[in-house]
Amino acid sequence: MSEPSATGPRTGEDGRARCPWGVSTPDYVEYHDTEWGRAVHGDDALFERICLEAFQSGLSWITILRRRETFRAAFRHFVIDEVAAFTDADRERLLGDPGIIRNRAKIDAAIANAAAAQQVRTTYDGGLDALVWSYAPDPAARPAPRTTADVPASTPESLALSKDLKKRGFRFVGPTTAYALMQACGLVNDHLEGCFAR
Repeated sequence: MSEPSATGPRTGEDGRARCPWGVSTPDYVEYHDTEWGRAVHGDDALFERICLEAFQSGLSWITILRRRETFRAAFRHFVIDEVAAFTDADRERLLGDPGIIRNRAKIDAAIANAAAAQQVRTTYDGGLDALVWSYAPDPAARPAPRTTADVPASTPESLALSKDLKKRGFRFVGPTTAYALMQACGLVNDHLEGCFAR
């Protein structure tokens, strides 16, 4: 969620200082204030975030955020076992759904990722939740970013998470996407210094 030029916190209409992207639209204000950077746990919840981050690849997050409820309905609320059981008819249904991103590779990735997440449950103690959170860096080793220029696009931890997920059959989980997942799900705290949500 960084901008091309270094920007510090900005004050919103309510007088609260926020990360600059968090004041750009009402949708972002709500997302920034109540979700982004807060701990997300549970295999299905993390699977949803992995899928949505993959669908976001090459697009703006606001596009996904505004379609999230439609995505949830289309993908059976991202219940791993249900998505893993999707058939060719489900793929065609999704490709015809104007409320989501109708990209065949991303739809196929979501279904493949559900099967991969099922496999993680049988091979990794604690399932997908434990696997993803095992890559959370020590928060004491990370100074608070002062501007958007201090927020990286990827880190050694996101590279390692990406490699692990790919090895397990996940798709659309490159290091930048993995880092966006880590930011969104609270594995890292990239709210800027001075942001009220930090």
